[in-house]
Amino acid sequence: MKLLCGNCLELMNDILDDSIDLIVTDPPYKMTSRGPNGLRGGMYSKGIVRSGKVFNYNDILPREYAKDFYRVLKDGGHCYVMTNHINLIDMLNSFTAVGFHFVKSLIWDKCFKIMGRFYMNQFEYILFFRKGVGIQINNCNTPDILSVPHDKLKQDDGSNYHDTAKPVKLMKILVENSSKEGEVVLDPFMGIGTTGIACKKLNRDFIGFEIDEYYFNIAKERIETGDYIDKTINKVRQQKLF
Repeated sequence: MKLLCGNCLELMNDILDDSIDLIVTDPPYKMTSRGPNGLRGGMYSKGIVRSGKVFNYNDILPREYAKDFYRVLKDGGHCYVMTNHINLIDMLNSFTAVGFHFVKSLIWDKCFKIMGRFYMNQFEYILFFRKGVGIQINNCNTPDILSVPHDKLKQDDGSNYHDTAKPVKLMKILVENSSKEGEVVLDPFMGIGTTGIACKKLNRDFIGFEIDEYYFNIAKERIETGDYIDKTINKVRQQKLF
C-alpha cells in the first residue's frame, strides 16, 4: 500500500507509464442544486452547495487528469470513474479524447431517494472505460445496475465523516471484477479510503492520493487498522485533527 497526501496532478508524475492494473475513483465534481425541497441537514443544507462546491478542492476538471490516467494504466486495464449528470458529457469527452474506449455506464442504485427540483435522485453514474484491448470482467454475471445501500459513516454528533464517501461493498464489486490478487489499483481521489479498504480485503496492492489532510489521515488509519471506525477516529482525534 502506498498512500500520499497531496495534489494527484503532481503525484501522478512519479507513476511510471503502463504500471497500473486498474483505476477506481470518485473525483470531486459539482453537485446539483436541491432547491427549496432539498434535504434539511447534512451537506445539502450548507450554503456552499448552492454553488455546487461541497469540498475545498473540487475545482479540478476531467481533462486535467484524464491524460495521466491513460498514461499510467496498462494496456487492457479498466478504469471506473463516478460522476453525475451535470458532469457526464464533460467526463465522457475528456476520457475518450485521450484514447480511452468507453465500455458502458454502470448505475449505482443507492437504495434511497434524495429530494430535488426535477425528480428525486436515487443513483450515480459509474463510467466504465478501458485502455486498448478489451478484457472481460471476472464476474460476467454482474448486472450493470449495482444496488448497494448508501450507509454513510457517522460521527458522534450525527454528521458524516465524509459527505460523498462510497460504500466499501460497491468498490469491492469494481475491484474484484477488474483486477486479480496482487495487482495494483490506483485511486487518485481516495477521500477517506474506501477503495483502499476494498483492495485490502481483496488482497490487491493499492496506491491512493488525497489532497485534503483531514480526509487523508482518516483514510490512512482506516486502511492500516483492522477496526475501520472506532480505532481510526479515536486516533485521529488524539492527533487533534478534528
